[in-house]
Amino acid sequence: MDLQASYKSKRLRLIMASHLAMVAFVLLLPACEKKQAQAPPPPAPKVTVDTPVRQNVTDYIDLTGTTQAINTVQLRARVEGYLEDVLFKDGDLVKSGQPLFVIQQNTYQSRLQQAEGSVLTQKANLEHATIEFARYSSLFKQKAAAETDVENWRYQRDTAQAALISAEAQRDLAKIDLSYTRVYSPFNGRIDRSLKDPGNLVGSGESTVLAEISEIDPLYVYFNLSETDLARLRQATGIERVSSSSETLPVFLGIAGEQGYPHRGHMDFASTSINPTTGTLLLRGIFPNTDGKMLPGQFARIRIPVGIERSALLIPRTAIGYDQLGTYVLIVNEHNTVERRNVKEGPAKDNLLVIEEGLKGDEVVIVKGLLKAAPGRRVTPEREGTGGPREKTEGQTHAGQPENPPQKMNQEPGEQQGQPSAGKEPGK
Repeated sequence: MDLQASYKSKRLRLIMASHLAMVAFVLLLPACEKKQAQAPPPPAPKVTVDTPVRQNVTDYIDLTGTTQAINTVQLRARVEGYLEDVLFKDGDLVKSGQPLFVIQQNTYQSRLQQAEGSVLTQKANLEHATIEFARYSSLFKQKAAAETDVENWRYQRDTAQAALISAEAQRDLAKIDLSYTRVYSPFNGRIDRSLKDPGNLVGSGESTVLAEISEIDPLYVYFNLSETDLARLRQATGIERVSSSSETLPVFLGIAGEQGYPHRGHMDFASTSINPTTGTLLLRGIFPNTDGKMLPGQFARIRIPVGIERSALLIPRTAIGYDQLGTYVLIVNEHNTVERRNVKEGPAKDNLLVIEEGLKGDEVVIVKGLLKAAPGRRVTPEREGTGGPREKTEGQTHAGQPENPPQKMNQEPGEQQGQPSAGKEPGK
């Protein structure tokens, strides 16, 4: 009986303890829920915003090309002899007619003297034969000389005359050979390094290459234009055929280390057919290069204007997003809620992109922090820079009226108000 009573007492105590635990849990649960409900919500993410700007822009075709010298000549030894002197320094700028190499001259000077002596000899022979022919002709008329003597002196005269012509030709050839011992620059240009040092035998059995010289002012640039861009160019300019007189077709050029397209030239050649493999047309531009900074073989960025200047809205490139639905920007409405706006992008201008469709100009566009924003989500917009409205730059306004009148198609980029004109970047 005592064991049974002890068992019942323990069981009663366990039941009471479990009931007390359940009561405590029920009492504490509302307090926890209340504490969780009182936790403040996370702040809206901060994003940088800006409004579109309106600028005058021009459409361009951006291409790549290669520079090439307008003339390139290999200077060769045209006579055999030892190279006596090199009259320039490697890489010099040389003038037309400037002496560059001297080849052994004494041999050719002696040959010229020998040829001149031969000419004098043949002149004397001709004079003697002419006199004798006249004398025997007179004697023959007086029946004092044989006809064979007259014919013999006629033959001697004609032979001497032919020999004189041959001797004079040999003398002229000797003069030419002597002139070949001095090699002159055929035009103004830059000469490469000398390929032969003084003391070497040159022109022995071959026309030895001594150096190469290139005319680099002006300079050619070759590039290829697709059929689509060719149609745009023809439509914009109204010119069907490109020739050396097509100076109304401006071309702008920039090379490595230069900002923008500081060199202006014009198109002067177009190939007669389109390459069927690449579907492109070979074109050539010609550019002044008075300072000689551009060199043949350099990679060049080419820009061709294909329209007149017009007013357009521009936004930073960082504001543009891309997905399967196309190109878009994220804007912030008056309730600080993000909205998606599909847009059509146009040519680039510095770090801005032209927006052809999708924006009116008064929108608040997210330019930084696109990953923090999503359509329908609230954000905390902050202005770029000082937090105030974006300040206008020269030649541009915020969403509204163009400040500058349209310019002509052939106006150089950056000519108006110090602003570069828009155009797609190479490869875009």
